[in-house]
Amino acid sequence: PDGVVTGFLGPNGAGKSTTMRLMLGLDRGAGSTLFDGKPLIDHPHASTVVGTHLDARPFLPGRTARDHLRMLATDAKLPASRIDEVLAMVGLTEVANKRPKDFSLGMAQRLGLAGAILASPGALMLDEPANGLDPQSIQWLREFLRNYAAQGHAVLVSSHLLSEMQLMAQHVVVIARGKLVADGTIDELVSQRSDVLVRSADPARLAEAIRGAGGTADRDGDDGLAVVGMSTDDVGRVAFDSGIALRELTQRKASLEETFMELTGDGQEFAFGEAS
Repeated sequence: PDGVVTGFLGPNGAGKSTTMRLMLGLDRGAGSTLFDGKPLIDHPHASTVVGTHLDARPFLPGRTARDHLRMLATDAKLPASRIDEVLAMVGLTEVANKRPKDFSLGMAQRLGLAGAILASPGALMLDEPANGLDPQSIQWLREFLRNYAAQGHAVLVSSHLLSEMQLMAQHVVVIARGKLVADGTIDELVSQRSDVLVRSADPARLAEAIRGAGGTADRDGDDGLAVVGMSTDDVGRVAFDSGIALRELTQRKASLEETFMELTGDGQEFAFGEAS
């Protein structure tokens, strides 16, 4: 969607990179993707429609960073001043005349992003752009992409780092085993797998009352119930109206890791480390 960062998530080998290449027409497939109503190949200046960075080092070894961007700017008929603008935006002004083959992976990622935004496209497609970045650079990337999206642009970012996507993206698309398994906001996906834990002296009678009020209640331990479809306020009100004293009433929000493990059936292929 326009105006938000969309995280494109899936286990390694699920087909994230392949899907992006199919969307851009770099690989052949049975379907098609439309950008502003038509395939990307039908746009005379594709770089103004969608900016891409799919390879960490797509640079000619003999060219400097500035040369690389100058080549892209010439193709898109952009003024030379735009090169200096984007170099400053990604923090590469001081190394503009150095060759990318000598860059760290993090610096190469920044140059790739500079090329993607050079023509101010309405959409960005980035494949694992946080790879190789240090914690400060990851935070910078997060803020940069959210600000770019906030200007009305669509940003699609693939990643296997769920913790980082939770901070960067507002919307997520999840694939597993070559199929779409989820498409929605992070809050929507997590809330669908959250429940209310309630403990009382009479869980059987409370469960009956909750079901009568439209909720779902399953036993959770000797005196507990896992309630779905009702808020803590709703459960507390049902218990009060039924004259049942409560020992505990807790909203349990599923973690992003738990949600994606359930969606994909193979959570071990995701990286669950703390976000930077």
